[in-house]
This record gives sequence, structure tokens and C-alpha cells, in this order.
Amino acid sequence: MPRAVEIWPFRPTVRYTRQLAEALRAETVGGVVMLLATVAALVWANVSADSYEALRTVRFGPGSLHLDLELYRWVQNGLLTVFFFVAGIEVKEEFVHGELSNLRKAALPILAAIAGMIVPALIYLAVSAGAPGASRGWAIPMATDIAFALAVLAVTASAMPAALRAFLLTSAVVDDLGAITVIAVFFTRHLNLLALLAGVALIVLYGVLQARRVRGLWIYLPLALLSWYSIEISGVHATVAGVALGLMTRVHSGPGEESSPAERADHYIRPFSAGFAVPVFAFMSAGVVFSAESLGTMVTDRVVLGVIAGLIVGKFLGVFGGAWLAVRLGLAKLSEELHWRDMAAVSILAGIGFTVSLLIGNLAYGDDPGRANAVTTGVLAASLTASVLAALLLRVRVRNHLNAQDDV
Repeated sequence: MPRAVEIWPFRPTVRYTRQLAEALRAETVGGVVMLLATVAALVWANVSADSYEALRTVRFGPGSLHLDLELYRWVQNGLLTVFFFVAGIEVKEEFVHGELSNLRKAALPILAAIAGMIVPALIYLAVSAGAPGASRGWAIPMATDIAFALAVLAVTASAMPAALRAFLLTSAVVDDLGAITVIAVFFTRHLNLLALLAGVALIVLYGVLQARRVRGLWIYLPLALLSWYSIEISGVHATVAGVALGLMTRVHSGPGEESSPAERADHYIRPFSAGFAVPVFAFMSAGVVFSAESLGTMVTDRVVLGVIAGLIVGKFLGVFGGAWLAVRLGLAKLSEELHWRDMAAVSILAGIGFTVSLLIGNLAYGDDPGRANAVTTGVLAASLTASVLAALLLRVRVRNHLNAQDDV
């Protein structure tokens, strides 16, 4: 057995520490706003389902450009692209300045995140085996909603070591990258190759201009919109354009620049993403009608049970097992500030799927409203359960940490 070396957490730069703190604050606020939007959607849908559905399905946009879309599609394919643009910037920052800049240092969150995607999918497939259309939803329990997860962590366990929050944020970045890859590869129904090539060319041009330090919003905004439009009509999900543009955004400051384009974009766009784009998506996606029939479907439909088991059981086993494997193989050593019980709590917290799980659920079962609503109910139930379980365990761990500090 190779000797374990301490590679997590490592000492972050001042720049990365500042960015981490800003991200935690913004996502925490966003999580609260998203929760309020979810509650509002559930209340409206159960008070007046017809008016809620009428709002979701109102159509507008230029038909000649193939953009005569329903409102929920504008939100899903348009507003959510902003969220994935911010996610792309986060991934780029992590690879250049953060934990992912050194693969050995990143072993713990990377292995935890990868296992946290594979194991839930396998558990989903095992539980849902034989159910009609089950294979379409295997990716639903793979994702972690970082906004909700960080909100729960901040509210219940602000006194926990920063290493735990950093682990959650970093593993979620890898999780986001995996989710957008799955969406791009497995949820492309048809492909307009010419439009796709045009979108790729525009995104590459955006990257070239960034590398050459060309400045000017008047250049990049039209490029971003044209890139989004090309990917949207190509058949590939439009959110892929968001994460690609985020990855192409420069993260190094140039001569005469106080901050990099990525920092400036994150500073201005993240509040819009966390405070408006994602909550509006939650509002448009979470409005399921609760009835005896729908609740009965939730406990009898093996697809829904697979989603719930994948998020609650699979995420815990995957994230915790991946972290344990990284340490067991000598790739990482758990910080002296942390205990495996801390990792268990944050692994349960990873079972909060929500945003990306709802998106994948809509993509998988959008043509089957009954199944889509049941899956949405399952995602909400699993996310709520994971939140409560993690909050209870985190409160216990906070008391233990505080008692240990008092003893010292």
C-alpha cells in the first residue's frame, strides 16, 4: 500500500480564497431565492393548475428563426444557459487557479465526483429495471445542485472547517462538467451539422479574441448570442453553448487590467444567474400538482423510485466511497480538521439534485407529461430528504467540532 500524502486540502492562493468566499455567498443567497421560487410554483400549481400551465406554455418568438418557443423552453434553453456559462467559468478557474490545477491535489474531489455520478446511475438502473422507458432517465440522479447544497451547509454548519465547503464546491464543479457532457452527448434528438459547425466556429472565435486580449462587450455579446442561437437550432441543447463560452473566457489578467475577463463576468453575471435565472427555472419546473394519484405514482413507479434511490443512496455511496477510495489508494489524505463523519454528512448533502436533475428529467420525459411530473415530484422529495438528513448530521458534527475546540 503506497504511503498516503497530504494533498487535500492544500493552501489556496489569496485570489482563490476570495473567489471561493464570493461564490459561497452568492450561491447561498441563490439557494434561498430558488427555494422560495419552488414553494411559489408548488402553491400556484396546486391552487390553479390551469393558469400555471397556461403561463408555462405561452408561446412567443420569431417563427422564421425557429424560435417560436413556449415560455418554459425559453427559460430552460435560454436563461439556464447563463447558469451554465457561470459553471463554465467556475470549471476554468478550478483548472487554472484552484484545486483542479494539480491532478494529485484534486484526486479527492475528482474521484468523489466521478463515483458520485456513476453509482447513482447504476442504482437508478437497478431499481427501475423493467419499467417502461426507464432507460431514458438514468442520468437524472447524477447531478448535485450546488446552490441548495451550499445554502443548507451555510445555514446549518457555518462553523465547519473551510476544507469541507471547499470539497463540496470543487466536487460540484466536476459534477457540473459531467452533467453538461451527458446532456450534449445523450440528449441530442436530431443534429443540424451546419448549424453546429457554425456554433463551434463562433465559440472558437470568441476564444481566439479572448486569448488575444481583445476588449469590448459590443464584440462578445453578439458572438455569445449567435453562438447560443446556432447551438439551439443545431439540435444540441443550448446550455452547451453556455458552458463552452465559459470555458473559453480568459482567467488571467492582462497588462493594465485589475481583474481578468472571467472575474469581471462572474462578478456581474453570477448575481443574475443565482438570483433570477435559476429561480425562474425552478419556478417553471417545480409546479407539480399533489394528489392521491400523483403521490401513489411516486411510491409505485420504479422510475421515480430509481430517481429517489439514486439521489439519496447512490449519491451518498458514490461521493463517500470515491473519497474513501482516494485516501485508501494513497492518492489523498483527509485533512486533520475533518473526520469521516464530516465527509458522510456532505456526501448526503450531494443528494440534493434539483436544478440539473429537473433539466435532465424534462429532457428525458418531456414528451410524457405524467411521467415528467412524477419524476419532478421524486426529485423534489429526494432533495428535501437529503437536505433534512444532511442538516441533522451536520448539526451534530458542528457540536462535536465546537466541543473539541473547547477541550483544547
